[in-house]
Amino acid sequence: MKKKFIIYIIIFFLIFLVFVYFKSLKNKKTEIIKPDISDAISYGSNIIKDVYYSSKDVKGNEYIIKASQGEIDYKHSNIIYLTNVNGFIKLANSNDIEITSEYGKYNTENFDTIFSKNVIIDYLDNNILGEYLDFSIKRSSMIMSREIVYTNLNNILKADAIEIDIDTKDTKIYMFQVNKKVNIRSKK
Repeated sequence: MKKKFIIYIIIFFLIFLVFVYFKSLKNKKTEIIKPDISDAISYGSNIIKDVYYSSKDVKGNEYIIKASQGEIDYKHSNIIYLTNVNGFIKLANSNDIEITSEYGKYNTENFDTIFSKNVIIDYLDNNILGEYLDFSIKRSSMIMSREIVYTNLNNILKADAIEIDIDTKDTKIYMFQVNKKVNIRSKK
C-alpha cells in the first residue's frame, strides 16, 4: 500500500514538473502592441534597447528615429516595433519637425514609420495631437488620424484627419463623414 502511495506521489510530481516546464515555455513569448491596433499579440522577436536610426533623402532632408526599445519581427526582419518613440525630421530648407508617440512601427528598408497612441507633432508654433500617424519619406507626407487636435497661437481645431506634404507644407484637414464639419475655435 505504501509503495502505491509513493508511486502516486512521484507521478504527481512528474506531471506537475512537466506542467510547470510547458507553462514557462509559453510565457517566454513576448507580448507587443502593434502600432495600428491596441490589443496585445504574441510575436517571436528580438529586443533592442535604445534604438537609433538615421537616414537622408536625395533632397538633403534627414530623418532620425529614436526609441527606448525595439522588437524585430522574426517573420519580417525589416520591421521593428518601437516603444517610447521620438522622430525628428530635419528639413534641408525649413524648420525641424518633432514627433513623439508611445508606440511605432519602423520599416528599415523604406524608412516609413507608423506612430501610434498619444502622437504629438511639434512644428514651429503648431502642435498636433492624435492617435495614429503614417509618415513616409518616399511620399514626402504625414497623414494623421483619430482624434486630431491642432493648435497654434490663434486657433484650436478638431478633425478626423490631417495630411501634410513635407516639401510644400500644403495641409489638408478633413472629417471622414461628409455630414460632419471640422471644428475651429479661436483662442482669443
